[in-house]
Amino acid sequence: MLARGVRPLPGNRNDCRAWEDSGAKAAVGTTPTVIADGGYRGTGLTIPHYRRHKNDELPAWKDDHNASHRKVRARVEHTFAHMKSWKILRDCRLKGDGVHHAMLGIARLHNLTLAG
Repeated sequence: MLARGVRPLPGNRNDCRAWEDSGAKAAVGTTPTVIADGGYRGTGLTIPHYRRHKNDELPAWKDDHNASHRKVRARVEHTFAHMKSWKILRDCRLKGDGVHHAMLGIARLHNLTLAG
């Protein structure tokens, strides 16, 4: 679970700007693939292929490429959904960096649990 070095930003921030300003780009470093949506165009991140019209078919290679992205994205989305059920995060009313520090603690505990 990646939680180091990334600071939360106000929700009214453009995705590309938040990617840079939050420290997420620096934290990821030279990871070969980071999957993003259309809000991150021009950042160098991997964006899945889209159909131009709903009745158009994608070439087989693009469909296979998207299938691999869907599998990874589903795992990530399930993790976020699971975290939203945690009372400590749902009812969190911390100011400033409080949420950030709470997330760091949760990530450390999660990693310790996985390590056994």
